[in-house]
Amino acid sequence: MAAVVSLRNVLLAPRPQPGVIACIGFQHSSYSSDSRIINPPNLASLKRGTGGRSSFNGIVCTVFGASGFLGRYVCNRLGKIGTQVIIPYRGDHYDVLRLKLVGDLGQVLYRPFHLCDEESIRKAVKYSNVVINLIGRDWETKNFKFDDVHVNGARLIARVCREEGVKKLIHVSALNAAEHPKPCILPKGSGFLASKWRGEQAVREEFPDAVIFRPGTIYGQEDRFLRSYVHLWRRQLTFMPLWKKGECTVKQPVYVSDVAQGIVAAVRDPDTAGKVYQAVGPKRYLLSELVDWMYRIIRRDGKWDYLRYDMRYDPIFQARVTLTEMICPGWPVGYLHWEGIEKDHVTDDVKAGVPTLEDLGVTLTDTERQVLWELRPFKANAYYDEELGEFEKPTPPRVAV
Repeated sequence: MAAVVSLRNVLLAPRPQPGVIACIGFQHSSYSSDSRIINPPNLASLKRGTGGRSSFNGIVCTVFGASGFLGRYVCNRLGKIGTQVIIPYRGDHYDVLRLKLVGDLGQVLYRPFHLCDEESIRKAVKYSNVVINLIGRDWETKNFKFDDVHVNGARLIARVCREEGVKKLIHVSALNAAEHPKPCILPKGSGFLASKWRGEQAVREEFPDAVIFRPGTIYGQEDRFLRSYVHLWRRQLTFMPLWKKGECTVKQPVYVSDVAQGIVAAVRDPDTAGKVYQAVGPKRYLLSELVDWMYRIIRRDGKWDYLRYDMRYDPIFQARVTLTEMICPGWPVGYLHWEGIEKDHVTDDVKAGVPTLEDLGVTLTDTERQVLWELRPFKANAYYDEELGEFEKPTPPRVAV
C-alpha cells in the first residue's frame, strides 16, 4: 500500500519543464520515490557499461576529416573509451570503411557530406554534442583552394555547430599559423599557414568557445614528413637538397598518437573551452640533424656517399619540383611540392605561456626511439637477416639549443 501511495504522489506531482526528463526509481528498503532530472532529454546521453570500447560514455562525436592521417588515430582513441562516432565522408565510402572497427557494433556511423553543402553538414552534427574538425589540405587542387578548406569550410562547420547546439567544437589549425608568415622560399610565404590563421579567426567568430589545436610537424605511420625525406623522388640520387642545408630551421616533431590523445583529453575536460593548445614533441632539432639521422637509420649515409647540400644552387631540383606540381597537381609524387618545402623550412615557433599537450596530461613519446620503428621498412637491404650488433647503432640527432 505504501508503494502505491508513493507512486500516486509522484504521478500527481507537478510535471517537469519542457526539455527535461524525470526518471523514477524506488528504494527497496523504504519504498520512497527517488526522481532525478536528465537534461538534455536524450536517452543516448545516459552512460552505459563499465568503460572501454564495448561501453557508451555519453559522448556522440562527429569527426570531420576522419579518413586523414590524424583522423584515423583520433577515431580509434574515441572508440576506445566508448564514444559513438559519426564519420562524414566525401566520395567513395570505402575510404572510411575500415574505421568501422574502431568502435563496437552500432557505435560507428557514416554520413555522406560535402564541405560546400550546408544541409549535409547540419545532418552530420544534428545529434552530436562534440564535433572535431580535422579537415585540411597540404596543397591546393583545382576543386579546393586553401581558403575553401581552412577558412570557408571551417567557418561553415563552426556556424552550423553553434546553431545546432553542439556543446564542444575542436578545431585543428597549425603551429606556425600567422597572418603574414615570414617568407622562406616562396615570395609571399606559406599560403597554408596564412589560411590556417584566417581559419582560426573565422572559427572564433562563429564559435567563441571552440578549442583550437596547433600541431607542429606530425610523424607516424603513413605521415608526410619522414616518408617524404626518404622517398626516392625527394633526393637527387644520393644527395639531399635542403634550403640553406637545413641548418637554419628548427623543428619540434610530435608523434601522431600523442596529438590524438590530447584531442580526446580535451573532449572530456570541461575546462578546455575557448583555449588554444600547442601540439609539439619533447625536443627541438635542426632540420639538418633530423634528415642526417633519418639516413643513418636507413643505412644510406657513409658508404652510399650521402651528401646534404643547399638547394638554392640546384636548378635541376627546382625544375623537378615545379614539373611535379604541373604533372601531378592532385597528388604530388613523393609529396614534393613548393608549398610543402616552404612549410618544412619554417622554424617551429612555440610560444611561451600557451598550453601544450602536457597540460592535458599527455606523456610525450620519445622521438629518438619512435622514429627508429617508423623508418624500419625503409632500411637498405631491409630483408637481410642481420646478426645482433652487426650494424652500428645510428647516432641520435643533437638537440637544438
